[in-house]
Amino acid sequence: MTGNTHIIGGIAAGLAFAQVSNYDPIVLVGSSIAGALLPDICHGGSKIGRTFRITSKIVNKVFGHRSFTHSLLFLFLMAIVMNTYISNESITAGVLIGMVSHYVLDMATKNGIKLLFPLKITVRLPLTTRTGSKVENVVATVLTICSVYLAYQTIMHLL
Repeated sequence: MTGNTHIIGGIAAGLAFAQVSNYDPIVLVGSSIAGALLPDICHGGSKIGRTFRITSKIVNKVFGHRSFTHSLLFLFLMAIVMNTYISNESITAGVLIGMVSHYVLDMATKNGIKLLFPLKITVRLPLTTRTGSKVENVVATVLTICSVYLAYQTIMHLL
């Protein structure tokens, strides 16, 4: 999926979690956007890869694309690091939720992800599409509609 679809997916996931948690929804959604972009640090052409070029090149050289940073191992390590160094639970939850949304969206692509890294098993959903396709545009549109609805629900809950 493209960076924009991952951003929309992160927003939708963060807003959905805000419905069932007591975390600050603004912090939760902001950090879920960051988390939704984080796994693509392994790809130099991604939004985050272009921002952190040196880190992206190193991660890509060591692990390749859609392997370590798209795995449950990386998610687990990020949870440990964030719980150790970040005191705001809304930030930690948001980043992890955004990462999971990224994983699910990339599992919907033909290439899938190495979710069980270091095992070389590719995981993909039964229905897949190509990155940047018309189907991805439909997915992004549905996620946008969901985000608008969930944002409305969140705002009404806060009032």
